[in-house]
Amino acid sequence: MAKDSVQLAALGNSTRRRIFALLGARPRTVVELTRELTVSQSAVSQHLKVLRESHLVRAEPKGASNIYHIDPAGLSQMRAWLDRFWSSTLAAYKVAVEKSVEDQK
Repeated sequence: MAKDSVQLAALGNSTRRRIFALLGARPRTVVELTRELTVSQSAVSQHLKVLRESHLVRAEPKGASNIYHIDPAGLSQMRAWLDRFWSSTLAAYKVAVEKSVEDQK
């Protein structure tokens, strides 16, 4: 499966989207994330594993725990994919608008 598909699938889960949003605000530990969510600490860890494997989140060891951050490289890859999609969509829209203007003449 392509990396962009894996990333989109990872963010298809509402709990993972919430974790991703929380980490977007600031880096956090599993314990801090668990306090913000309505799922168990082991569930948060499992969701973080999916986000790490999809290169959307990275872990920085600190003492006996990890601090989780958004992975800028993985996020950049997903953004590049979305930008390509957006560019082609805008180009198609431009063609449709220009055709509509021509048809009205």
